[in-house]
Amino acid sequence: MFGTTLLLALRSIARHKLRSFLTTLGIIIGVAAVVTMVTLGQATTAAVQKSIAALGTNILQVRPGQGFGRGGGGPRPPDFKPADAIAVRDQIAGVTAVAAQATTSGTAIYEGANWSTTVNGTTNAYFQVQPWPLAEGRYFTEAEEAAGKSVCIIGNTVNTNLYRGASPLGTRLRIAGISCDVIGLLSKRGQAGFGGDQDDVILMPLKTVQRRFTGTTDLKLMLVGVDQAYSSAAVQSSIEDLLRERRNINGGKDDDFNIFDTAQISATLTQSTTLLTGIVTAVAAISLIVGGIGIMNIMLVSVTERTREIGIRLAIGAVASEVLMQFLVEAIALSMLGGLIGLVVAQLAILGIAPVMKVDFLFVPRINLIAFGISALIGVVFGYFPARRAAALNPIDALRHE
Repeated sequence: MFGTTLLLALRSIARHKLRSFLTTLGIIIGVAAVVTMVTLGQATTAAVQKSIAALGTNILQVRPGQGFGRGGGGPRPPDFKPADAIAVRDQIAGVTAVAAQATTSGTAIYEGANWSTTVNGTTNAYFQVQPWPLAEGRYFTEAEEAAGKSVCIIGNTVNTNLYRGASPLGTRLRIAGISCDVIGLLSKRGQAGFGGDQDDVILMPLKTVQRRFTGTTDLKLMLVGVDQAYSSAAVQSSIEDLLRERRNINGGKDDDFNIFDTAQISATLTQSTTLLTGIVTAVAAISLIVGGIGIMNIMLVSVTERTREIGIRLAIGAVASEVLMQFLVEAIALSMLGGLIGLVVAQLAILGIAPVMKVDFLFVPRINLIAFGISALIGVVFGYFPARRAAALNPIDALRHE
């Protein structure tokens, strides 16, 4: 019996192809929008987590100032000194390594090509704190670090713009008038989840940058590696106490430095992305409700158009439950058809949008199944009233209908 009911429903849909398509349009748009938003939201979250993971896990970033900028309108807080980095490394339990950094910017030049980039002066502890494999070459030697030699390791973006992707090893480039021997090429990391190209960088020994670029021993950043056996929050608290003492911050004065935990940054960004995805998805889901109302409206019209047909069926022995099932199956079939088309549209949209957003294409079976199930449920909910109305018709009154 169900097979006959389904066949009758499909024939009715096929007789009015354009009307059926327009009826399902709301479901198509709703399913496509929801699946696209949720999938792209998950892809964005995955990209953020990947970028944070590339920076390394269990890392504390220590900067002067009360935020990423200076913060406030007072005098600029003093930078850190090399002794501060040594104190954090030697006096704080749970610290595996401290990578001090001095940062500047400049234009790198090689055989007529030039590229403005960031120059980070650091030590090999940098690669210990946040592992960053080399695509080619080697890291700094202890002698090069101690003597402040003019050697450098370049990022993929710098290599692309200066060397057009060719091997840079053994060449000499100039940065702000300083010659530098290229000894290594960093592996590609890509865009950071919070903005910025991680590969647009040149790394040099810390003393080289201090002596030949900044002219001071000041440190703009300390990357602190935390042993996984220790709580990063406890280590952070110990560092705060130590730096307050070293920087003579007494009483209730605010810190003139800030410490960011990469795990906390990842959690915050992930939470924000998830929240925005949820809001956009909720807005997109409204179109599913609109689509359901459209199906109910058309099914009511269909009941009115087919009143005599319903009367004939009831007069020759069909029971009300069979009529109800026929119209309900027709509504569900329309809704499920819209759901299937919506899923296809969603995948095409994701394929087109993902490269623009610079995130990976994801296919999430669970989301697609849930969206398809919801489309079928909408057919049941919004198709029941018209089907119930058809089943409740009086055969005699239905046969008299013009």
